[in-house]
Amino acid sequence: MKHKKKKTKGGDVMEISMNEVNRILNEYPKEQRYCLAIMQDIQHEFNYIPKEAMKALSEYLECPLSSLYSMATFYKALSLKPKGKHIIKLCDGTACHIRGSNTLVRGVERELHISPGETSEDGLFSLELVNCLGSCAMAPVMVVDGQYYGKMTMEKIPEILAKYREEVPAQ
Repeated sequence: MKHKKKKTKGGDVMEISMNEVNRILNEYPKEQRYCLAIMQDIQHEFNYIPKEAMKALSEYLECPLSSLYSMATFYKALSLKPKGKHIIKLCDGTACHIRGSNTLVRGVERELHISPGETSEDGLFSLELVNCLGSCAMAPVMVVDGQYYGKMTMEKIPEILAKYREEVPAQ
């Protein structure tokens, strides 16, 4: 999905295509029971749920904007802030924590200059701390864009992140 970019103080930011938002809305009946699925599809398209899309959804479903914001802030999987191109999830479940996940968090923070819940200034990476990734045998675990990296160490972080920095965008 191609979207126009506009230059901002923090770098390039995706400009919202209302045509794309309307396409997503029109895939669903005008019933409030579909609002979570619609928000998930919007986030999948834009990598977050833009304010303009929330307003359009509110009008489409004829429900209060405050109800939608309540739902969007309740679910951790939904984001109202733009996320990076690559999502890094660091597990801090019991097995990972015991095996040093807190050290990995500090390592990623040092490498990218961001804390959990933030996005790097270049818009490439977002860092999320999660309670469990279900891969305790591989602890500590880091996931980047769905790719699992087990038995992580501080030494592996720069090499893994470099791989994602070097990716050539699809034409």
